[in-house]
Amino acid sequence: MEHQSLRTEVEQILVAHEYRASALIAMMQDVQALYNYLPAEALEQIANGIGISIAKAYSVATFYENFSLLPKGKNIIRICDGTACHVRKSLPILEAIRGELGLSGKRQTTDDLLFTVETVSCLGACGLSPVITINDVVHPAMTPEKALALLAELKEEGAPNAEA
Repeated sequence: MEHQSLRTEVEQILVAHEYRASALIAMMQDVQALYNYLPAEALEQIANGIGISIAKAYSVATFYENFSLLPKGKNIIRICDGTACHVRKSLPILEAIRGELGLSGKRQTTDDLLFTVETVSCLGACGLSPVITINDVVHPAMTPEKALALLAELKEEGAPNAEA
């Protein structure tokens, strides 16, 4: 990541929020929207810009589950493992997706930053279970086979040279 570009973009976010410490979470959301995670340099620049300790910025970033300190993939896949989805076999879906992408519970993002796979406690679509979301689009009544077909489509779309 080009540091000058990041510094400039974070500065614009600080200005937009008038350097207000009360806007810390909103600034973090803006940074994450730009980069899909919170780069350490950005957190440090925000902390310095609004006059709080870097530790305080990190404590806020790690408190909220929606913030990530690690880069996430272009495509974020969330598999629901709440009660309704779990009972209707969401784990085989998770295992199929992780197997296809070479991921695990500890390693959630592919090296090419194309995919991040996460489990969530509930997606609020229990009547459609088992459910996954891909980039916040709900895919109901999922099966391992359907999930792998969706993954194949995404891989095709993300291929740098699809006609080769």
